[in-house]
Amino acid sequence: MQETTTTPELLLENQLCFTIYACSREFTKLYQPHLDKIGLTYSQYLVMLVLWERRECTVKELGEALFLDSGTLTPLLKRLQAAGLILRERSLQDERKVLISLTEQGWALRSEAACIPGKMAEGTMLSADEFAGLLGQFKDLLARVHQANTSTSK
Repeated sequence: MQETTTTPELLLENQLCFTIYACSREFTKLYQPHLDKIGLTYSQYLVMLVLWERRECTVKELGEALFLDSGTLTPLLKRLQAAGLILRERSLQDERKVLISLTEQGWALRSEAACIPGKMAEGTMLSADEFAGLLGQFKDLLARVHQANTSTSK
């Protein structure tokens, strides 16, 4: 018979990181049917959100906004370009920079995606106040964890 632990710190149910991880996976499942309708993965949707907001940005700026490195971002951008949704062009001022912008098709997809946040709000069954409170708490947590990771990696 396997021995079980009674140390509360080692119980899965007491791990904040696991709860956030599992919640993230469940959110992605909640998004999936809506994203399937517009032909995007969740990661691609996040890229599109940034571009709909900013119109144009560099790969570096996109990576910073999404907390992704270029090794993860580049294949994602190549797929979006192949789908005709974005353009990747070298900056004329600095050839080391790659500028990302939307095509007409990418902009058109915005109107199709406009209903998704509302559908997600319905799916979470949170009131507007609960949603705002949780969003604020998680933004704060993200900033703290990111700061901890940034200071330990130097």
